[in-house]
Amino acid sequence: MAGGSSPSPAAAPVQVRCAGCRGVLAVGPGMTEFICPKCHMAQRLPPQLMPKSTSSSSSSPTPKSPAKPSLPPSTQPRRGAPPAQGVDPTKIQLPCAHCQAVLNVPHGLARFRCPQCGVDLAVDHAKLQNFLASSNSAPPSGLAPASGPTTQVPPVPFLQILPPGVAQPLQLVAGATIPMVLPAAEPEEINEVAIDVEREEDEGGTVGETFTDYRPPKLSLGLSHPDPVVETSSLSAVQPPEPTYNLNIMDELDETKALSCLQIETIVYACQRHLHHLPTGDRAGFFIGDGAGVGKGRTIAGLIWENWQQGRHKAVWVSVGSDLKYDARRDLDDVGAKCVQVHPLNKLPYSKLDSKAIGIKNGVIFVTYSSLIASSERGRSRLQQLVQWCGHEFDGLLVFDECHKAKNLIPDAGSQPTRTGKAVLEIQEKLPEARVVYCSATGASEPRNLGYMVRLGLWGEGTSFHNFPQFLGALEKGGVGALELVAMDMKARGMYVCRTLSYKGADFDIVEAPLEERMMNMYRKAAEFWAELRLELLSASELIAEEKGNSNQIWRLYWASHQRFFRHMCMSAKVPAVVRLAKEALAENKCVVIGLQSTGEARTEEAVTKYGVEMEDFVSGPRELLLKLVEENYPLPPKPDSFQQGEEKVTEIQRKRHSAQDVSFKGRVRKVAKMVDVSDDDTDDYSPSESDHESTESDEEFHMCQICNTEEEKSLLLHCSSCSRHVHPNCLTPPWTGMLTDDWACYTCKIVEDEEIEQDAHVADFSKRYDAAVEKKLKILDIIRSLDLPNNPLDDIIDQLGGPDNVAEITGRRGMLIRASDGKGVVYQARNAKEVSMEMINMHEKQQFMDGKKLIAIISEAGSAGVSLHADRRAKNQRRRVHITLELPWSADRAIQQFGRTHRSNQTSAPQYRLLFTNLGGEKRFASIVAKRLESLGALTQGDRRAGPSLSAFNYDSNYGKKALTMMYRGIMEQDSFPVVPPGCSDDEASIQAFIDEAKAALISVGIIRDAVVCNGKDGGKLSGRIVDSDMHDVARFLNRLLGLDPNIQNRLFDLFTSILDVVLHNARIEGQLDSGIVDIKAKKIEMKESPKTVHTDSLSGALTVLFTFTIDRGRTWESAKAMLEERQKDGAGSSNDGFYESRREWMGRRHFILAFEGSTEGMYKIIRPAIGDALREMPSTELKSKYRKVSSIDKVSKGWQEEYDTSSKQCMHGSKCKIGSYCTIGRRLQEVNILGGLILPVWGAIEKALAKQVRQIHKRIRVVRLVTTNDSQRIVGLLIPNSAVESVLTGLQWVQDIDD
Repeated sequence: MAGGSSPSPAAAPVQVRCAGCRGVLAVGPGMTEFICPKCHMAQRLPPQLMPKSTSSSSSSPTPKSPAKPSLPPSTQPRRGAPPAQGVDPTKIQLPCAHCQAVLNVPHGLARFRCPQCGVDLAVDHAKLQNFLASSNSAPPSGLAPASGPTTQVPPVPFLQILPPGVAQPLQLVAGATIPMVLPAAEPEEINEVAIDVEREEDEGGTVGETFTDYRPPKLSLGLSHPDPVVETSSLSAVQPPEPTYNLNIMDELDETKALSCLQIETIVYACQRHLHHLPTGDRAGFFIGDGAGVGKGRTIAGLIWENWQQGRHKAVWVSVGSDLKYDARRDLDDVGAKCVQVHPLNKLPYSKLDSKAIGIKNGVIFVTYSSLIASSERGRSRLQQLVQWCGHEFDGLLVFDECHKAKNLIPDAGSQPTRTGKAVLEIQEKLPEARVVYCSATGASEPRNLGYMVRLGLWGEGTSFHNFPQFLGALEKGGVGALELVAMDMKARGMYVCRTLSYKGADFDIVEAPLEERMMNMYRKAAEFWAELRLELLSASELIAEEKGNSNQIWRLYWASHQRFFRHMCMSAKVPAVVRLAKEALAENKCVVIGLQSTGEARTEEAVTKYGVEMEDFVSGPRELLLKLVEENYPLPPKPDSFQQGEEKVTEIQRKRHSAQDVSFKGRVRKVAKMVDVSDDDTDDYSPSESDHESTESDEEFHMCQICNTEEEKSLLLHCSSCSRHVHPNCLTPPWTGMLTDDWACYTCKIVEDEEIEQDAHVADFSKRYDAAVEKKLKILDIIRSLDLPNNPLDDIIDQLGGPDNVAEITGRRGMLIRASDGKGVVYQARNAKEVSMEMINMHEKQQFMDGKKLIAIISEAGSAGVSLHADRRAKNQRRRVHITLELPWSADRAIQQFGRTHRSNQTSAPQYRLLFTNLGGEKRFASIVAKRLESLGALTQGDRRAGPSLSAFNYDSNYGKKALTMMYRGIMEQDSFPVVPPGCSDDEASIQAFIDEAKAALISVGIIRDAVVCNGKDGGKLSGRIVDSDMHDVARFLNRLLGLDPNIQNRLFDLFTSILDVVLHNARIEGQLDSGIVDIKAKKIEMKESPKTVHTDSLSGALTVLFTFTIDRGRTWESAKAMLEERQKDGAGSSNDGFYESRREWMGRRHFILAFEGSTEGMYKIIRPAIGDALREMPSTELKSKYRKVSSIDKVSKGWQEEYDTSSKQCMHGSKCKIGSYCTIGRRLQEVNILGGLILPVWGAIEKALAKQVRQIHKRIRVVRLVTTNDSQRIVGLLIPNSAVESVLTGLQWVQDIDD
């Protein structure tokens, strides 16, 4: 057993844990190889459970095939077993050089991190061979003695390449070198060149144009589009089906030339798709994914006109805003459909549309998404009204324009689907024969948002996915590459078009706007104030601790206001840069469009309500936000007035309880008797005053003791001054013996009096606390009013750029603050003038801009949906547009929509985009959200994630970002060391500790570190606390809270986070885990090896799934490399560092050679290798000089280069003893590449199963690749199938026929 104990008795079975399912198995005596009966994994006993005696092992017969062990009885206690784990033959068992943990290492994995101690490790395959060979010659029965601490024996499995005759596992002799090393300790043992090449091959490259010019591939109808239109190169590799539909309106279009060839192509494929039905029985739908400005509106109008000519005279057009009905009317007129009426539904009553009262028998019902979910007071909905008008057999057009509004039908876990999403789904269910068209430039920024596109037939009956969640799961597992395949699949089936206006003329600049000194001071003071406000709220909340729900609500509002406040501050910080850029643009004879999301109207209206329509200066949004937060949510104790009233009632009840009648029994009897006597005598001379006087006298003489109920003279009884009771001194317990005073009180009253005094003190205390809290609240409000805070950016910009006379405002707000005519103060007024209604104000302002009367336009999302502000050839104002984004939208969908306002068809010039960021690390939070969407948006709506403007450098909220954040938090909490030196620190511990202390204090101030205390003892003065598990990987929260810190520590924390993220990405790349989207395969020679094999045919569209096999030659000959260098030197373009280099270290007795040229940027070098040609990434000069040295001897280089070129034709970089053997392609010049192209989604399941069986991690992942053949320029995009997986993929797909040439 482990640790050197004797093996199990011969008769007893050995217990071992399965290497696959981890179940406990009982392995029969003498058996060394076995198969788990549960998971069917073939494995063998680990070395420490092998029989030690060679004689005993030879006497027992070797089993011909692995036997199946039995599972141990379930009653057996688990504590006693098992001491070891079975050995997985598909992995190598090696010990970590640092912590000695035995690790299962997949074959071919060169570098990785130990999961136990986190140290980076590397395997040198050449050294591993030597080690195994020396292990084989060692005596098998035991270990040679070794000095020093004993090293744990690593269990090495039986491998195919070991020398024959090895009957039992190999063991390390003492002192033998462990084949797994720390890179830092023995860097000379790592083949760095092989690692670099592996990284480049796994990552792929963005070589070549992302877009290709677009012309309809299979139609030649109509004129060219007025502007250059492009398609991503991924989508262009896919051909749509053959067009078979003949347009009725084609003759008319030839005359009017109203539609371009692109728009005609869309109409043909949409009508062709509408002729088919899905396996569910519903009519198939079509998705127009063209970019903003390509002319989707006119395409829809053409579709409506074609269907009208076919006798379908009813159509429903759903869009985002009621203003767009004017555009719909214009588009229908342009295509010649002037007779088709457009009826805006929001202007019509809720009764039947075809009734006599309304009388709409045909035409287009124009409805907004908000109207679609509206209903009348009587409960009749617009949805019911539409369905009733269409009728169940309706087979006309149902168009969802800007259909991204229906997203979130299938929301993230924990949230509810939107009503709009549900309504869009419901109307499709109720009109199964409708010809559905989905239309949006950003229809599927995330695969989740495809949920409402049920008519595309991507999931459900007759597909690989039973339902949408299953489809979604497969896409999310496949990463960005899988999204790219969906777009290609849809195009191949003829249900999708996606072209975009060429951005060749447009400029995208990310402009950093550093904070000015005043703004920096403003920001610092604001960050300090928020930290103090948090402490104030914490202490104030303690007073009302019992109201926990209320407290939670306060903190929710606090953090929401915190985020909004600093977002506002970031916007305000950019105002000077916006004004400067705008004035520069105007000076260059351009015009300006400024994009933002929020107008600050709510804060302005609150201020107007509070202060009136005339004010000294513009409203400060951040100040009003803070005032509102404190005024409405500062926790106050209960008000003492109400508290006191309640207490008085209690005291009154107590008083009544203790009070008693003061007349003695004898006195009462005497009084009654007197009254009776008088009445009996029946005399008339009764004097009331006399009798009353007598009665009173008698009552005063005698009183009843309230305890013993005996009558006594008044002078002998004690009289209580509070409750007026009379008692004998001896009747009291204890008896009263003290002096009698006028204010004597009985014991009961004395207690009540004491309680009253205490109660009064309590009320006074409450009153004091309440007054103190109110005073503190007023003080905080005074501090807020005294803070120097920026004005509302929108008003500020309009004011600095010349006021409303010079600036066209296209937003959703109703009123604005403008500078008073005398220049003193500001006045609030409605945005619309007398002659323009509020409903038409945005259209009026837009026209002023397009006519050149105003050269600056400010747009918000609410006011600008669907608005065209481009340099239209038909407009008077044809100046070039400079589009400045003051505030990036919350999502890429909106960013693309905003960019599309100024970049549209028929323009004289493309716009210049200026994306503004401040130099605050935390502000990149907003860019991060946009980048995340842009990355997958480009992938899904355009088939290539590099298609959108590149903001991917700001994408932090990913799985890698979460991992980096956890590592950073662990470093700050001193649970682990940082993987990088924090910014601004040197390597010494003191500077790192100072940074940790500062970071802890900062994270405490923004509520990420909780329960903070100052330590005593040896850690005296140190801060400690905890970060809750949910915060450990919440990147969004970290970036949000980061905004509330001083800019200095904010930027240092952010830089640390991004540095760690770089390390995480680097490691993921090395381990083959990084999702790179589409990978370009580049080589000097790419040719198809044999005829492609058809593996699947789609029944609906006839589209094929095809397996292609290519041979590629990536190398560069010595002659070619030498000629390159000579040509560069002749042109004088080279630098002194250009030339041939050799690796500083040898591997397997030889060095690697490269050719290096100075690259596109200073200090970066382009690398050419003999085996793989041009490297995909440029190498920094520091790395070049540390790994290579320049060679002057041409003969030496010539020989080495040629040798490497020849060897790499048959061998990988790891040499002849590579663990993966012929399947390894690292640094191999001649390769065979298999690509599954065409339609992929229908065969997705079979591919996933086949790849899951692969040994190398990178081979298990679904990878999308793109290549162009060198002999006939054929472009192929599809899934890369590793050579080792081809057989199992084909078995799964059961391919049957060859493609005819």
